[in-house]
Amino acid sequence: MSTSSPRIVYMGTPEFAVAPLDKLVQENYNIGGVVTVPDKPSGRGLKLNQSAVKQYAQEHLVPKGVKLLQPVSLKDEEFLGELRALEADLFIVVAFRMLPEVVWGMPPMGTFNLHGSLLPLYRGAAPINWAIIKGEEKSGVTTFLIDKEIDTGNILMQRECPIGERENIGSLYDRLMEIGAGLVVETVEGLKAGILTPKPQEGKITGAPKLNKELGRIKWDMADADQPGASCAQLIDRLVRGLSPYPAATAAMTDGEKTFEFKIFECSLAKPEAAPCEKPAGTVASDGRNYIHVYCADGSVLSLDEIQMAGKKRMRTKDFLLGFRNIEQYRFF
Repeated sequence: MSTSSPRIVYMGTPEFAVAPLDKLVQENYNIGGVVTVPDKPSGRGLKLNQSAVKQYAQEHLVPKGVKLLQPVSLKDEEFLGELRALEADLFIVVAFRMLPEVVWGMPPMGTFNLHGSLLPLYRGAAPINWAIIKGEEKSGVTTFLIDKEIDTGNILMQRECPIGERENIGSLYDRLMEIGAGLVVETVEGLKAGILTPKPQEGKITGAPKLNKELGRIKWDMADADQPGASCAQLIDRLVRGLSPYPAATAAMTDGEKTFEFKIFECSLAKPEAAPCEKPAGTVASDGRNYIHVYCADGSVLSLDEIQMAGKKRMRTKDFLLGFRNIEQYRFF
């Protein structure tokens, strides 16, 4: 990096946004300010939680005089005045909030965003999760210029990343975070050198809506028109990996009297032990010691390999079965 580095204001919230900021700091880029969300109360004691970006900034940047802003409203005149006073050349946004034009149009070099997908695939709040849930073989990261719509701006740079056959959101998130950090620096250098030509997004457009509890609830008759060749067990396996370790897919089983709730962290495909018509969806098969198999509506079978019963700790199936007897009397629903 040369001494003529643009003055940057960095905007972000979660851990995914910390790695690019840290790389910019480690390579001595000119960080003029950091913008993140206000502290939020959580838990029974309503303790104020700070964003990962704020925690990083307070440790590494605020002691050096870098301004930290936490606006409630991005259109607040006091905030806009403080932002202008930073005299930034470039804004960088990673996992933050939708910016009004009065903000993203402010710096002379523009405002670019790092997104965890190969746009226009998986526009939205949870692109990394959805790439796994939908059975994609590759993912990646994109830097693009922000405009008036969410995730629609002209692309600056992209990097692809293969998705492992058994990969979950935890490992893919970590890999894309590191790739994204490098791409942010490359994008800054490209803009500074004037060698990047923004290109319109082209190709298939898919969404990546925000995750919710209903999405994470396992359905034993699951089908997906976007994945016509996948069995129900394969779709559930992809859902589990796309939500593991957080927020985790959920399921429940009952014997007609007692009901138990579970989080499913790891599963795999198992071979059916009988004709599909002989095993209703949710039927449990187990030897009581080593495995829990659950039949799906299409006859495919899922092996539950790592689970957590509500109120208990996360454990491998073998360990769970040491303390849970007669599981075949139950049915998942």
